[in-house]
Amino acid sequence: MRTGRDRRCGRMEDNMKNMTLKNIAGACGGRLCGGGEDLEIAGAVTDSRLVEKDFLFFAIQGERVDGHKFIPQVMAKGAACAVCEKAPISGEGEAAGPYILVKDVKKAMQDIAAFYRSGLSIPIVGITGSVGKTSTKEFIAAVLGEKYHVLKTDGNYNNEIGVPLTLFRIREEHEAAVIEMGINHFGEMHRLSRMAAPDIVVMTNIGDCHLEALGSREGVLKAKSEIFDFMSEDGTVIVNGDDELLAGIKEINKKTPVTFGRDKNNTYYFCDICSKGLFGTEAQLHIPSGDFKVKIPLPGDHMVYNALAAAAVGEALGLTAAEIAEGIAAVQPTAGRSNLICCGDRVIIDDCYNANPVSMCAAIDLLAWADTRKVAILGDMFELGENAKKLHGDVGRHAAESRIDVIVCVGELSAEMAKEAETANTGESEVFYYPEKESLLGELHGLIKPGDTVLIKASHGMGFAEIVEKWKG
Repeated sequence: MRTGRDRRCGRMEDNMKNMTLKNIAGACGGRLCGGGEDLEIAGAVTDSRLVEKDFLFFAIQGERVDGHKFIPQVMAKGAACAVCEKAPISGEGEAAGPYILVKDVKKAMQDIAAFYRSGLSIPIVGITGSVGKTSTKEFIAAVLGEKYHVLKTDGNYNNEIGVPLTLFRIREEHEAAVIEMGINHFGEMHRLSRMAAPDIVVMTNIGDCHLEALGSREGVLKAKSEIFDFMSEDGTVIVNGDDELLAGIKEINKKTPVTFGRDKNNTYYFCDICSKGLFGTEAQLHIPSGDFKVKIPLPGDHMVYNALAAAAVGEALGLTAAEIAEGIAAVQPTAGRSNLICCGDRVIIDDCYNANPVSMCAAIDLLAWADTRKVAILGDMFELGENAKKLHGDVGRHAAESRIDVIVCVGELSAEMAKEAETANTGESEVFYYPEKESLLGELHGLIKPGDTVLIKASHGMGFAEIVEKWKG
């Protein structure tokens, strides 16, 4: 019986535990003005459009929009209080309701999130890594959902604004939370960990991403390892044991990490993989309590790693093998993340949410399983540092060596991808290059034939979702 799934998720109208305006001001070192010390908030947001009655509004000053100008508007909608860096003024020239005055709204939000987290007794799973964070989050949430009422990170809310907003969504009815944590600079994970204080840490892999700021894979590992800074002392660390850098983590808080992967030396490992092509995989999972078969509804060998990570978290939180298998089988695809879309007689692999060399090659490997003509529409990968051209070239070479029928490279950096694809081409691939997305869109229908399987992938900033929508429409 799926007890976790049968529970009803209540609206966020219940007040947040211990979150009076007095406590909130104390948590962030702010000055409460306008009274209301004992008022309890019902939610917390940074978007004025999402404000409801008794919500706390963080007036963040962004590059384009200053949240302070919306304070009178949110107070009129029934907000309990605003956190701001300057005293708000209503249209009548008076203070617009209770407010908490702070030096830095973003820092205050993080302090308040850490305070709120400290009052929660539910287990929190923190997920980080270079590739696969979001899909791993989905697997873990699906597995834990077989037994618990789970809150998980929505969308891309995995940064210094998204993590506190996710924590603020936790309510009394939640029994576990799965928090995705992403970074691109040193110090960021330290701040995320201070807020989330995870009881279980999952690290998916260490790849070639964010190298502009982090310098090397070793730098990436160092930055992501800041997640251990505020992990609970008796917490559990779960890492991909097939990643040589993660395998080098021997002890955290005097405990040996739990490992997962293909290698049988891992605590959790898989074998007897049977691919169902684009429609998933079957595999045998070995876990400390025994072996069992699973049906993984999402395609690609890398999804088996996600299933193993979810199994490790599930066992750590008391789930049975049967519950774990049910949860894995129930995982749903996420838009922009290897999501299969049938468009008439064509199949689109929508993987345009983001990209780096590891995930790009994994997506190409997935496309290679198709039993139709294979088309890869690949775009620029950002934040790769001084090795960007070489890494793009490596992807192009991998696409050609994988015998992808049509390789379409889009963007300035992808010129190197096209060049290396042509060099590695043995005559089985057609290679096309477009300097920008707009020039591709005009010729798209001429490149793709009836019955094709088409992979669409690039960094989010390339806007490849427009290509997906063009085909869906």
